[in-house]
Amino acid sequence: MSGFASTADLAEKQVSFDELGPGLYGYTAEGDPNSGVVIGDAAVLVIDAQATPVMAQDVIARVRQVTDKPIRHVVLSHYHAVRVLGASAYAGAEIIASDVTRGLIAERGQQDMDSEIGRFPRLFHGRASIPGLTWPTLTFHRRMTLWLGKREVRIIHIGRSHTAGDTVVWLPAERVLFAGDTVEYGATPYCGDAHFADWPATLAAAKALGAERMVPGRGRSLMSRAEVEEGIEGTTAFTQDLFGRVKDGVARKDSLKQIYDATVAAMRPKYGQWVIFEHCMPFNVTRAWDEARGVEWPRIWTTERDLAMWRALEKGESMPSEGA
Repeated sequence: MSGFASTADLAEKQVSFDELGPGLYGYTAEGDPNSGVVIGDAAVLVIDAQATPVMAQDVIARVRQVTDKPIRHVVLSHYHAVRVLGASAYAGAEIIASDVTRGLIAERGQQDMDSEIGRFPRLFHGRASIPGLTWPTLTFHRRMTLWLGKREVRIIHIGRSHTAGDTVVWLPAERVLFAGDTVEYGATPYCGDAHFADWPATLAAAKALGAERMVPGRGRSLMSRAEVEEGIEGTTAFTQDLFGRVKDGVARKDSLKQIYDATVAAMRPKYGQWVIFEHCMPFNVTRAWDEARGVEWPRIWTTERDLAMWRALEKGESMPSEGA
């Protein structure tokens, strides 16, 4: 391991803009962060703002190809910089997030922004256009319903999984789900801020909605109930496999480096072809190691902590202030 796997990832991805139903679209980019679009009678809702205002302009351009209605609402599925920092491009739009997500922005948004940009610079094209942190203008507790004319949009804090504030957007009449990073498809779940013990129940709640089409957080749009279930089952298997292996290593009192090496070797045959596997696994194993040792609330990632983790996994050094 010689550094961040993603710093050398500079290849642009092919964007798809798939129609999931009348006025419903998935903006996907070969494993890069997705956005969703819901067109109502008089206005448009976008799910996830992209990483920078410059990048958000591409989503806006796709919307303009199918409607001239104003974009009046942006839902943030969670607080990660790569999802939220493009919000200022949607001038005048209401920015909606769960109350937990707003709390996470207040607690760790600046550190997350700094560390994410350092880890994966390609995902922040045009980062000079970012005016600062994105703050919601409307928060909700557990769930809210937005009516876009006759179109019912349920915005649900589905449960703790990828982060503590994970939110999905569900259209019950159309059976379409915008899942955020609660569900991935052919893409490695990032678990650096995860709640592993809660993630299976959150996925079960998402499955119980009965979606027939889905836009996951990463990966292509899923166009049938069978594909939706495949995405949910794949995310469940990955997160449970990882957490189970790390818990076993902690029980043996193995070091973080030993656990990392063994977990990656065991999981690579099944999951190694998923995009960003090499990038995610150090953060995934480190968070799972913390949770297995009783650190219930994810530690804040900073640039300094990122580098300390890499030294621990390369050289077997102890991470500072990491005693459980």
